[in-house]
Amino acid sequence: MATDLDVLTGPGAGALLTAAVATAGGEVTTWSVRQVDHRPGRSTTVSYRASVRWPHGVRGETLGASLGRPDDAQRPGVVALADGDRTAAVWMFQDDPGLPALRPLHEPRALARLLRDLCVPDAGGPARLQVLAYRPTRRAVVEASTPRGRVFLKVVRPDRVEALHARHALLADAGLPVPRPLGWTDSGLVALAPLHGTPMRDVVRDGGRAPSPAQVLELLDRLPPAVRGLPRRRSWSEGAAHYAAVIGIALPQEAERAARLAAAVTDAVAGDPGDEPTHGDLYEAQVLLTGGRITGLLDVDSAGPGHRADDLGCLVAHLETLSLLRGWDAARLRAYAREHARAYADAVGADALAVRTAGVLLSLATGPHRVQEAGWREATSRRLDAVERWLDGTALR
Repeated sequence: MATDLDVLTGPGAGALLTAAVATAGGEVTTWSVRQVDHRPGRSTTVSYRASVRWPHGVRGETLGASLGRPDDAQRPGVVALADGDRTAAVWMFQDDPGLPALRPLHEPRALARLLRDLCVPDAGGPARLQVLAYRPTRRAVVEASTPRGRVFLKVVRPDRVEALHARHALLADAGLPVPRPLGWTDSGLVALAPLHGTPMRDVVRDGGRAPSPAQVLELLDRLPPAVRGLPRRRSWSEGAAHYAAVIGIALPQEAERAARLAAAVTDAVAGDPGDEPTHGDLYEAQVLLTGGRITGLLDVDSAGPGHRADDLGCLVAHLETLSLLRGWDAARLRAYAREHARAYADAVGADALAVRTAGVLLSLATGPHRVQEAGWREATSRRLDAVERWLDGTALR
């Protein structure tokens, strides 16, 4: 019997998308899997790129589908398709069942009213939308540009929006270079002012002037003590068993190794959640640079108490992963990752940094399959090799 993962990522997924889009008067001409969020024993959610022929012409669309989330099928705009054993929920991007704030963004009058109500500066004139990030049922980031300005609209589940706005306000008031919050809605939208700078990922990729470890440590020193009072989020390392299970289902030949590595990480971090102010998901795509200086810090959703080693290990793990990407300058990027790792080992201890770097790398090993990267099986194994190097102590040699 086909698994939920097979149903939503295999050839038969096309029939689901075709049937759902037909109810809106469109015809799917081509489609491909864009992203997979598989939670073993719980649910599977997938987003797709598709070309759809509408009465007015062909247009690219983002579609989503889920299994194991029965409430999704009850939401407005979602098409429920049953085969007798299970029911799939299928939707267009703007009708994501977990993100009700997306729909008004695609209605010009509602969007104009929203920007006006939020007192968005320079919001005059028609707005043009660009989707920058999308995780089905979880979050989306949309840039709204007008003739006189722009604003970033972060859409999350409604029960998380007030806390997200408060995090941005707390850090902005403390002088951190985070996007200034402009307001929020009960439906799950936070409006954020734009920041200036180039993503550190682009600078590092191109061999530009990148920040030193000392600059990163100074940035973390500026996190206010009040961050310790925010709700605690599980660190990447604490979720090691989950990521190993995801890998094991997607790539059974690596199941045993992934489980062994996860057990080593879990044992090392158990019972020590930490109580320091942390960003919670610090990596190079979250940092903006101007002239080699850090001028922006993005995505503070996970800010809260934890270990500084979690933040530093997260950054090192992502830098290490860049060195594993095909077509990137592996030797230069690995050397840059090691430069940061050695400095951070002095700051938080080599053992703490190593195990938390390994934990984040394990979570990143799910990435090639999640985004359906070409050659994802080999890429997953390469990332597990990196986890082993951090756990056996050879990574910094």
